[in-house]
Amino acid sequence: MNTPRRLFVTTALPYANGNFHIGHIMEYIQADVWVRYQRMQGHEVHFVCADDAHGAPIMIAAEKAGITPQQFVANIAAGRKPYLDGFHLAFDNWHSTDGPENHELAQDIYRALKANGLIATRTIEQFFDPEKQMFLPDRFIKGTCPKCGSADQYGDSCENCGAVYAPTELKNPYSALSGATPVMKSSEHHFFSLSDPRCAEFLQEWTHTPGRLQPEVLNKIKEWFAKDEEGNGGLGDWDISRDAPYFGIEIPDAPGKYFYVWLDAPIGYLASLKNHFAKTGRDFDAFMADPRTEQVHFIGKDITYFHTLFWPATLHFSGRKTPNAVFVHGFLTINNGEKMSKSRGTGLDPLKYLSLGMNPEWLRYYLSAKLNGKNEDVDFNAADFMARVNSDLVGKFVNIASRSAGFIAKRFAGQLGHMTADDRALVDTLAAEAARIAECYEQRDTARALRDTMLLTDKVNAYVDQHKPWELANPKNEARFAEQGLTPEATAQRLQEVCTTCLQAFRLLSLYLKPVLPALVARVETFLNVAPMAFADATSLLPAGHTIGHYEHLMQRVDQKQLDMLFEPPAPAAIEVSATNKSAAPAPAPVASAQAADAAGQPGGEAIAPTITIDDFAKVDLRIAKIVACERVEGSTKLLRLTLDVGETDAAGQPTTRNVFSGIASVYAPEQLVGQLTVMVANLAPRKMKFGLSEGMVLAASHADDKAQPGIHVLTPWPGATPGMRIH
Repeated sequence: MNTPRRLFVTTALPYANGNFHIGHIMEYIQADVWVRYQRMQGHEVHFVCADDAHGAPIMIAAEKAGITPQQFVANIAAGRKPYLDGFHLAFDNWHSTDGPENHELAQDIYRALKANGLIATRTIEQFFDPEKQMFLPDRFIKGTCPKCGSADQYGDSCENCGAVYAPTELKNPYSALSGATPVMKSSEHHFFSLSDPRCAEFLQEWTHTPGRLQPEVLNKIKEWFAKDEEGNGGLGDWDISRDAPYFGIEIPDAPGKYFYVWLDAPIGYLASLKNHFAKTGRDFDAFMADPRTEQVHFIGKDITYFHTLFWPATLHFSGRKTPNAVFVHGFLTINNGEKMSKSRGTGLDPLKYLSLGMNPEWLRYYLSAKLNGKNEDVDFNAADFMARVNSDLVGKFVNIASRSAGFIAKRFAGQLGHMTADDRALVDTLAAEAARIAECYEQRDTARALRDTMLLTDKVNAYVDQHKPWELANPKNEARFAEQGLTPEATAQRLQEVCTTCLQAFRLLSLYLKPVLPALVARVETFLNVAPMAFADATSLLPAGHTIGHYEHLMQRVDQKQLDMLFEPPAPAAIEVSATNKSAAPAPAPVASAQAADAAGQPGGEAIAPTITIDDFAKVDLRIAKIVACERVEGSTKLLRLTLDVGETDAAGQPTTRNVFSGIASVYAPEQLVGQLTVMVANLAPRKMKFGLSEGMVLAASHADDKAQPGIHVLTPWPGATPGMRIH
């Protein structure tokens, strides 16, 4: 027997500023399936993760919520368990990068890098928010793209034309936090000298080690090493420091300086393992020093640069073990390539999925059937999901047990019988595929592992259809079987042989599906009255006379109604206002109106619209929005371009804004609106206009007869409201 492997496996750390999204769950499922397979092979596996708890976005979000960053992160962490348990994700430990282990490890690694001559300091200039009194990360600076002129672009790249630039190149820059115009300010920063020839030499060797990276990932990395004819390009130094105020780990001997979150976040892998070992009495240092220990990371393609260049170099030059493999997967899209968007209702909310009573193993199976071990995007198609789950899992797999178990229980006291040579040939065919299916799991090609397993279920179902156990069990067919020379005793024996063959095959199929469907197969193991199965069990069969347990239906079909409800746009929970806030709020000013209701009883100069139901009203998502920037639209006398903060963030957890055009230029100057709160329709379909894309509508009041009462009045909420609150 081969020596068991010792594996240290992680998934990318989720940023602790929000709940898990479906992309997280896909990655965790992929890693969890691989980990379960390794354990079924008898290997030692330690599977850990942690919340990525540091950085400016969390500090700012906590400030908005009126709590400490630590409490903010703790609140997010408290909501992790329903997702992890709900989708059967068997992490051994879940920790936080703000834990003491990470503080200690990050500072130790920094000192080692510094002693190795790979930390340098130099003064840089960067944007500073004079209102917030803080340096602004690139993603908190917005302005007009210097290349194509698109408004409201981030400080590092343009989402419209794809240009990459420095924040200082933006035109009309403004702070995404306060709307203020940033100023340039100097600061001393610490850099990891990735441009050092030692780093390039090591990384060239590390990245080209067979099995460490997928070929398509290696091809992308080669571009990052490349230099032009003039010697430009190649690996650049990495700014690893941030200035106070910042929520993170302090840099030793550098007051007011903190590690950039991307330095300490991957160290959180080690910290989580160390925390786990402290709980279980293992020696962390001895485990990591053992040459047999394999370190494996599962990540998404958007963080490849950090994990394949900075991370291995950080570990190597601080004297630590480097990863044996970094497995990269693509993005998840919805229904034929549509990008997920909460505001447009095109996302797949994992918690909503569970709350609708949808089987988590439907999703585990479907995503596993799409993942092939390559860095390729995966599409969740609702119709395909229902068809594949209902056909493969219920129509093919579960069908085998449901068509045979009852006969064994009722006719043979639950005892399996013998098999003929032909019967045994079918089961041997299934057993012979164990090594090939195992190799598919090893290579993370779960798509092929499941495809091949389903081809085997087809063979078994063809056997069932050929031998028809329901006909063998029907007393009405005794005369027909007698004509074939079969006595009732021989017919009964054949029934037991056929059903035994089905259940022997079903056991093997269950074994092959176990990494993907752990909960269902645990029920199968109970029903078959067998110990937890490992891949080595594919070489053996259940003996004649083995007694099975009571069979209960194993899986329901996907219901179309559940899918329809899953993709309905979410209705966010109401924001509660405390009694103290209510009493502190000033009374609203009376609304002046000339002829507030005319003689015909038409308030505002027009009749009340037709009655709607509460369901109709619920379809309109009204949100509190902060006007962080406002400008006149060149070529229009009516429109203002508003940049609105609606409390949204992108997939990386960075704040995002909306661009909205509003016909209020005749009554408001831009400077009157900047910094004000208002109300917007957040789920209105974006509208492409001559001047750009408008992503919502700001609410304003006006009289139907602007001569009777001229003016437009933009709605403003009472004090205490914050961006993102929903109007109910």
